[in-house]
Amino acid sequence: MYRFCCALDNHHRTHDRYESEMLKRLRIGTKIGATFGIGLAVFAAIGFISYRGTRQLIDTSESVAHTYRVLDELDGIYSVIKDAESAQRGYLLRPDLQSLAPYNTARSVLDQRVASVRQLTSDNPAQQRSLEQLKPLIDQRMSIMEQRLKVRDTQGFQASIRTDSIPNAIPVMKQIESIITQMKGREQILLDQRSNAASLAGQNTLNSLLYGIPLGFAVLAVLAFLLNRHISKPLDRVSQTAERIADGDLSAQLPALDRQDEVGILTRSFNQMVENLRVSLEKSDRQSWLQTNLAEFGHLIQGERSLETVSRLMLSHLAPLVGAQYGAFYVMDAEQSAPVLKLLSSYAFQERKQLSNQFHLGEGLVGQCALEKQRILLTHVPSDYIRIRSGLGEAAPLNVIVLPVLFENDVVSVIELASFQAFTELQITLLDRLAQTIGVVLRAIAADAKTQQLLQESQSLAEELQSQQEELHQSNRQLQEQARALEESELRLQEQQEELKVSNEELQQLNEELEEKAELLAAQKREVEQKNDEIDQAMLALREKAEQLEISSRYKSEFLANMSHELRTPLNSLLILAKILSDNAEHNLTEKQVEYSRTIYSSGNDLLNLINDILDLAKIESGTITLDVEPLNLTDLQMNLDRSFRQIASGKGLDFSIERDPQTPEVISTDSKRLQQILKNLLANAFKFTEQGSVTVQIGSTPDQKIFFAVKDTGIGIPREKQQLIFEAFQQVDGTTSRKYGGTGLGLSISRELAHRLGGSIQVSSEVDQGSTFTLYLPQIAVSDPGSVAPVTTSSVPVAPRPLVPPNLPSEVPDDRASIHQSDRVLLIIEDDVNFVRILTDIARQQGFKVLSALRSQTGLALAQQFKPRAILLDLHLPDMDGWTVLDRLKHDPELRHIPVHILSSDDQKQRGLQLGAIAYLQKPVSSDDLNQLFDEIQTFIDRRVKNLLVIEDDQVQAQSIIDLIGNGDVKSIAAYTAKDALKTLQSQQIDCVVMDLGLPDMSGFDLIEQIKQDEALSKIPIIIYTGKELTRPEETQLKRLAETIIIKDVRSPERLLDETALFLHRIQANLPKPKRQILEDLHQVDSVLANKKVLIVDDDVRNIFALTSLLERHQMEVLYAENGREGIEALKANPDINAVLMDIMMPEMDGYETTRSVRQQQQFRSLPIIALTAKAMQGDREKCIEAGASDYITKPVDTEQLLSLLRVWLYR
Repeated sequence: MYRFCCALDNHHRTHDRYESEMLKRLRIGTKIGATFGIGLAVFAAIGFISYRGTRQLIDTSESVAHTYRVLDELDGIYSVIKDAESAQRGYLLRPDLQSLAPYNTARSVLDQRVASVRQLTSDNPAQQRSLEQLKPLIDQRMSIMEQRLKVRDTQGFQASIRTDSIPNAIPVMKQIESIITQMKGREQILLDQRSNAASLAGQNTLNSLLYGIPLGFAVLAVLAFLLNRHISKPLDRVSQTAERIADGDLSAQLPALDRQDEVGILTRSFNQMVENLRVSLEKSDRQSWLQTNLAEFGHLIQGERSLETVSRLMLSHLAPLVGAQYGAFYVMDAEQSAPVLKLLSSYAFQERKQLSNQFHLGEGLVGQCALEKQRILLTHVPSDYIRIRSGLGEAAPLNVIVLPVLFENDVVSVIELASFQAFTELQITLLDRLAQTIGVVLRAIAADAKTQQLLQESQSLAEELQSQQEELHQSNRQLQEQARALEESELRLQEQQEELKVSNEELQQLNEELEEKAELLAAQKREVEQKNDEIDQAMLALREKAEQLEISSRYKSEFLANMSHELRTPLNSLLILAKILSDNAEHNLTEKQVEYSRTIYSSGNDLLNLINDILDLAKIESGTITLDVEPLNLTDLQMNLDRSFRQIASGKGLDFSIERDPQTPEVISTDSKRLQQILKNLLANAFKFTEQGSVTVQIGSTPDQKIFFAVKDTGIGIPREKQQLIFEAFQQVDGTTSRKYGGTGLGLSISRELAHRLGGSIQVSSEVDQGSTFTLYLPQIAVSDPGSVAPVTTSSVPVAPRPLVPPNLPSEVPDDRASIHQSDRVLLIIEDDVNFVRILTDIARQQGFKVLSALRSQTGLALAQQFKPRAILLDLHLPDMDGWTVLDRLKHDPELRHIPVHILSSDDQKQRGLQLGAIAYLQKPVSSDDLNQLFDEIQTFIDRRVKNLLVIEDDQVQAQSIIDLIGNGDVKSIAAYTAKDALKTLQSQQIDCVVMDLGLPDMSGFDLIEQIKQDEALSKIPIIIYTGKELTRPEETQLKRLAETIIIKDVRSPERLLDETALFLHRIQANLPKPKRQILEDLHQVDSVLANKKVLIVDDDVRNIFALTSLLERHQMEVLYAENGREGIEALKANPDINAVLMDIMMPEMDGYETTRSVRQQQQFRSLPIIALTAKAMQGDREKCIEAGASDYITKPVDTEQLLSLLRVWLYR
């Protein structure tokens, strides 16, 4: 037995050694593959068993469900029959057709259910036989019920109960119930059998999983143990050893393994790598020590210009570094007849009488080293050669090295060092390398000293020369002054002699005249005293009248202001509602109703113009009107008048000409705006009252240096007795109710007063049916206030009480609007700095543009509508409207939003400008290079008809859908599926806009957009973020800082994406396909900036509240209102989430000024946008509103587009 056990033990040991040797020879991939193969085989067997059990369970479950369906159908058949019987009994008792509904549907339902049972039991012959018996019985029962119903309908209730002609239904019903019970019994038996089979299958599946999975895990555990034993533990030793080496322990080494697999190869390679690394690091350390010390010495002597300092620093740092205990630094003195090396500095050196401190070439080791220009190294130096002393004792060094310092092969110095230890090869290398550096430094110091010496000599000579030149100049100036003084004295002497002769003659004549005038003065004095008394009395009367006029003027101004408010307030709601109706946004009005609305809107604007004329007249009469006097080119004026009225003349079939005398000055100084207002009023009257013939403008000058403008017509003329009357306010030639020509009678009154303010006058000559001539006289240089109104001279007259509004806009600065054709490149400049406009105009013309200029935003918008320019330059600070509002108006007009807008402003708000749709932003002040680059960019943009859109989206299907949405007509769409591809495309092609998703495979979208914006060449490209990611607040803030637009994917996001790309690519909306145009039109019905914002209207006029509410609710804004200031403040307190306030000024209890101040006093409302709405349009009203705390100002009647633009601008902020 013992022998058997020993043999068995030896067998096991032999088997283990065989197994171990076998595992050592196998590769790691083979071991892992075998492990996974065994594990997969085990789990595959478990999976197969589980699948078979699950499949059996599913089959039995389906059979159970099948049985339940049969039972449900049988119950349904019985239930339907019962329902039909109940409906029949109900009808017999009370004939109501509605109660027969279950009966009427019973037959079709029964047929369906019987057919369903037949299909479900097709594999069960017994059930099929029972069903064949059941079907006739069901038909018989339904037939009995039908017969009883017919009897009820024909013979009544009693007959239907007692009749013997109808079979008894009870036996039939019992048979039906019996057959159904039998069928249900069979199905119940099948249900029990199938349920038991399902339970058994489930239990088998559960057992296979319950015992198979632990078995599989046990097999995997054994395999994992073997893998860990043969792979992981050796690799752990490699990892631990690598960490020791990483910590700097290069002595670490792996034990040698007698294995042929990857672990053995790795161990041997690792040990070899460590050995190579150890050798490399030692070499690197030596080189690093050498370079570091050379750099330190270079830094140590950098900037030093003294030989003594450099030599002392070198020895004090070099000796300890190389382990030397003695050092001497000798420098070559080449200025002597025989070159000699002199001791300059030393380290631990002690002079001895028998030794010299200087050496000639070839003298001693120092001289010999200099002569040979070679390093000399002495080892095992005798003890009596040199002694190194300290405070405790002395000893002889063992090694001495003498080192020559060369520059361009010339010896400049010698260094001698002595040490107790031998100099190492590394230290000697350092000394050789350092000698080269020292040679350069010493030669530089010597050259610098020589340069300084020469410089001092040169400065001394220059100062001496300068002193001599100044003395010479001083002498010359004195001589010149003396000569000039002598000449002036001679001239003055001659003049005085001539003046004395003339004076003597005049004095004699004056004496005679004075005697005669003395007598006259006495008489005049008496008359003057009498007239002074009369003047004092007249002045007193004038003061009283002046006070009365002042009171009257104040009453008049107050009346006009109140009248303006009372007229504008109802007119405000009328114009807003008429504009809403004429827009017909809901398309629920007929064309005639829309035309009615437009007529109301047009008539309201006519009434507004009348109110403005009255206010203009009031300003003139009160003296509050201001003049802007500046040079005016008469040629530009002539062209503007021709352009303004040429179309009217053609429309009426009249001849129109403008004639100017060649002798007339080219430029005069006056207020061009007021002059054009006068001339256009006169021309409008001439065209109005001339049915046939001609209208002529003559421009010339008078002998007294005045400029005249004569407007002649061949119209109806003016009777002589009414030629003075027409210049009075509200007066006309024909004031009857049956008059032919309409008007208010204010035009000529305003023109006369303006002419007077410009220092001129208007004269009229006219004959009835012969025409009229109105002549405006102006000085060549306008005066600010010429005094009282000049009288109007008359000889006959025609008149027009109301000027027509010309179809073309006046040019405030000379531009090219008169010569613009369809094919021209037109540039619109909206800028209030006249000088800057002229500069931009010159540059634009050089670049081939025709230029339009506007000093005010309203003029600029009108010019944009009229001419549709190719590009616009926009300033943000304009006198009548904020530039942001102008940009908003442009980008919300379908006809103008494609025009590229370049902002020129002193504000630093580039990102905001780009986000609102501007193509570029240039901050003032600008240089000529900046402007040239700006126009180059405009040229490039216009010339590129097709714009490039880059779509960065990792989902190819989504990217293609975006490209299909945008279209490829005027836009070339390029897809990039990774950040790498996107950057490559951006750097290789000119991209105009980017649509980007944040989820990319190789880089975060946030990192990509940061990288794009940091590249100066790419930073101007607008980026639209189009993502389905829910953004956190910090992420949204970061994206708003970098991207122009953020669109979160939802139902409406494709429409918004189409709109935003059209904006940034400057696509012409009218050129888009009709479906896409319709998408944009529908989208613009809902303004994203205004939608869901809460606005408070504070106004005491319910009509205005209603009109403004209707307007704002069309843009999906939530509107609250208050009828006075106190209610407005309470509404703000109750609703602190209000986004903006529309504040009326004239209100009871608390006016708009006081309300605005009260709101601004509350910290939470300091930055709340408050837009003042006022019907007062007198001078200073806007300043009062802004001073009270209003964010902006708009007059009634409200321009709806301007109001919406103001809201968008302030809500965007």
